[in-house]
Amino acid sequence: MGTAPAQAAPKDPVRVLKSTLIPGHGVRYTEIANWSDGTETSQAYATKGVLQFGKKSLAAYDIASTAYDDEKDRVIYNGKATYYSGAIAGDLPKGKTWLKVPGGGGMPSQFDQVLNPTEPTTLSALLTKGSKRGNTVTGTITFKDLRKVSAWFSRSPLRSWASDTEVSYKLTLNSAGLVSKLWSSYTAKGVSEGYEAFEGSTAIVDTRYIGWGAKVSVKTPHPKTVTE
Repeated sequence: MGTAPAQAAPKDPVRVLKSTLIPGHGVRYTEIANWSDGTETSQAYATKGVLQFGKKSLAAYDIASTAYDDEKDRVIYNGKATYYSGAIAGDLPKGKTWLKVPGGGGMPSQFDQVLNPTEPTTLSALLTKGSKRGNTVTGTITFKDLRKVSAWFSRSPLRSWASDTEVSYKLTLNSAGLVSKLWSSYTAKGVSEGYEAFEGSTAIVDTRYIGWGAKVSVKTPHPKTVTE
């Protein structure tokens, strides 16, 4: 009798991700963010971004977004400071197009994907808390748990919102064991000052990741265009 062909062991997505985290390399993504008031759902932002890796996690990013009213925002983080351009930067002095703020590294706004699968600790939590079926994982995770595992979340404007806020998610793994799609949704509650208009509203974000491990470069704006 012939022997059955040996089956390849299933890939460990966290181990695969860690092997992909090479400085100077990264992943690109596109996403659509929708916002619902419970009655109507409309597109809030369309976003394109590049995430650059360090040895252990995210080291830099360049994120450009277009709002429903065609207003454009861009945020660049280089590991030391964050640069904002567009409406998100507020009013700037004449001749300046960028606002520089020390630190950063978190999701820039409430319209971004709240989950970051380039963080091994975050990906591990999503896999542990979720249920796997084929190449998809679905589950929920709270803001409290995200603060523990995710720098992307804990450095964001949402970090002080209600700890028991639940994020529902569905992630899809590609044949290499890396995340190719990530859908998430949460309803805002206990929002911080300045975000009162979002209380009780729901964010739904659909993200697609492409080019894992490709060489990428995040460049900061010319100093002459920057104000602090």
